[in-house]
Amino acid sequence: MADKLDPTKCRVKVGKELFTAEGPALVRTLVKKGFQVFLDLKFHDIPNTVAKAVTAAAELGVWMVNVHASGGKRMMQAAHEALKPYGANAPLLIAVTVLTSTEEGELNDIGLDCSINGQVLRLATLAKDCGLDGVVCSAQEAEMLKGAQGPEFQLVTPGIRPASATADDQRRIMTPSQALKAGVDYMVIGRPITQAEDPQQALNEILKECGA
Repeated sequence: MADKLDPTKCRVKVGKELFTAEGPALVRTLVKKGFQVFLDLKFHDIPNTVAKAVTAAAELGVWMVNVHASGGKRMMQAAHEALKPYGANAPLLIAVTVLTSTEEGELNDIGLDCSINGQVLRLATLAKDCGLDGVVCSAQEAEMLKGAQGPEFQLVTPGIRPASATADDQRRIMTPSQALKAGVDYMVIGRPITQAEDPQQALNEILKECGA
């Protein structure tokens, strides 16, 4: 797939399935090919373990790494402190708020008596207070979060689908143009590109939709 895409026109995400199958060697290969890599492993563990995990990610040369905000204040602070020695070369540290596959009401199943928006805002505020660069959120929450956290707080949004694509297993989705208008900084677009007959052409069409 990487050989079919232009690294000057996109970044690439390596998630749990691909990383489990191919490991750190794949990340190093992508970096050597010129791609900025988002290591999407959503670390959620005790503070010391997460600190070591994000350090290992930085050593791989990734552009962005994420942790679950629900891991709490001490965990996120430990991750933030672990990346300080890398200075300007540190990857962006992003927190996951509420997964975009989550539907309203499902938070009750795990003991949270609140709305999705309420939980997203609570976790985003905690992440910012811990020094993180931004959060993963759905496009529907982008405008709210930009207003609450300020324009420098980075928003990374999955569940982005071109108007012609299906929703798949994402629930809270938007088109690329809608996401940009809502204040999204980085859009995560998977299957509409990876499953296309011509991935680069699919990417070009999405860029055109975004006005790029």
